[in-house]
Amino acid sequence: MSLLDTAQLGRVQNEFQRSMRKLLSDLCRDLERQYAGLADRLGLPTQYFLFLTQAFEGPVYSNWKVVGWIEALNDLVYFLDVLAQIRKERNLQVFAEQLFHECEQQFFENSYLDDLFPQRQARAFGLEGRLHRLCVRQAREVTEESLFFDPQWPMAWMAREGRQTWEVPAGLDDCFERGERAGTVPIGTQGIALLLPRVVAQDLRGRRRRPTWIVTPNDITLRPGRSRPLCRRRGNRIEYHWSLTELVVAATTPYGPLTVGPTLQYGKTQEPTALSPTAPRQVARIARAWKAIRLAWPEAHRVLELLTSRIVPLKARGVVSFSYRHRPGLSFVNCFHRDNLDLIDDLIHENSHHHLNLLLRKHVLYRDDHNRQIFYSPWRRSLRPVRGILHATFTFTMGAQLFERLSSWAETRSGLAQWRDAGLSSRDLLRARFRCLEEIESVRYSLRDLQYARDRLKWLTGSGARLVRHLEQAIAKAERNISKHRRTVLDSSYGRLLEAHQTELRQARHTYGPRHG
Repeated sequence: MSLLDTAQLGRVQNEFQRSMRKLLSDLCRDLERQYAGLADRLGLPTQYFLFLTQAFEGPVYSNWKVVGWIEALNDLVYFLDVLAQIRKERNLQVFAEQLFHECEQQFFENSYLDDLFPQRQARAFGLEGRLHRLCVRQAREVTEESLFFDPQWPMAWMAREGRQTWEVPAGLDDCFERGERAGTVPIGTQGIALLLPRVVAQDLRGRRRRPTWIVTPNDITLRPGRSRPLCRRRGNRIEYHWSLTELVVAATTPYGPLTVGPTLQYGKTQEPTALSPTAPRQVARIARAWKAIRLAWPEAHRVLELLTSRIVPLKARGVVSFSYRHRPGLSFVNCFHRDNLDLIDDLIHENSHHHLNLLLRKHVLYRDDHNRQIFYSPWRRSLRPVRGILHATFTFTMGAQLFERLSSWAETRSGLAQWRDAGLSSRDLLRARFRCLEEIESVRYSLRDLQYARDRLKWLTGSGARLVRHLEQAIAKAERNISKHRRTVLDSSYGRLLEAHQTELRQARHTYGPRHG
């Protein structure tokens, strides 16, 4: 199977959608049968969540927003179980140590470890209180988010259940993980939001009490203070009283629009500080990079269309791009401190993470987690577990192929004209060839470590071994195609950088061998 077989990936995505629907149903049953008392005290609307399993349509079960919500509910059920256990536990210190280890292993992308163990030590004192506060916050967040996938749904559910009012705590702060701005209410799953009216913002300013959504069979309003209607149901349609933001679309795909969210800004400590409207210029740059990938590498572009649906621009020095396993299709990309060639690379790079995460949803590629950090990463220049090496090797193999295809694209007269239309220069062409050669060296280094993990440590499964073989074939093809430009790169200003990189890898092999080769 080709790594870029969209038909096969589409089938895997369909399986993923079915599995997420089943997961949501299973979580609701667990809440009903095992944690009914806890769920009731936390105000979790289990029956409404069950209603959503029927309201959601198939494709939405792979949407970044819906998947993230289901995963958050899954985490909550996990911690409800932990909370139930800790109240029966006799040896709290051993329990704390086990939970600390599990958080390190399972929740390395989340802040749960900091929530439960703020001193980064497995301390039992006060752990039950911290667990309870975490569950309260999670329950509030998943319940509020569930209201606005479609505001008609909670109203319809209320009418069906014969309920008159439902009060849900409201949070109107920035959500950096989802790229959603303070003072807005996200509606649906594509990125449209309702803007908090100025009069409502003034009414809420200075109040200590958390605002509350009041849901009835006919409308949703916001309190405290004067009741402020958000929306009302009129037959089969909904009437909004707050202004809707415009959906920002950078490109259209067979699977829906590629949308662009607000810009996530980082402070001097490399932590997110604010979200602001994205300038049209950055949307245009994303659209141009998207088109360049389509022209230079159509096969990869089809995978890009399938797996990436939303871009949140980053304004952060020292932060390149990132994405989350539990937010498939959502990519955070630095559009401000990276040039046009980097932007093309970052789109493919984050899509490659979505690609591998999808494969990991279906296949077990390595046994256990093996969080032992024994493999040197040429990209991070530090030791990483096999999980990290596999992700890096996969994504940078895609990167090497991208740079080779960009190089080939610019070799024809029409391709060179399109290259310039993409905002790329002759210097960018030389750098693309250098980057291809540089990534080939790094990928080949890590492939040897993956081969060791496969053959000697027996950490890779059959599926993992097949994936490594596909990566070996892909990088060999890229190397054959780019080899004619090696001498040009070595004779340029990039030659010294490439030679230094090769020397660094030889030293790393010497330092971290002989187990690696």
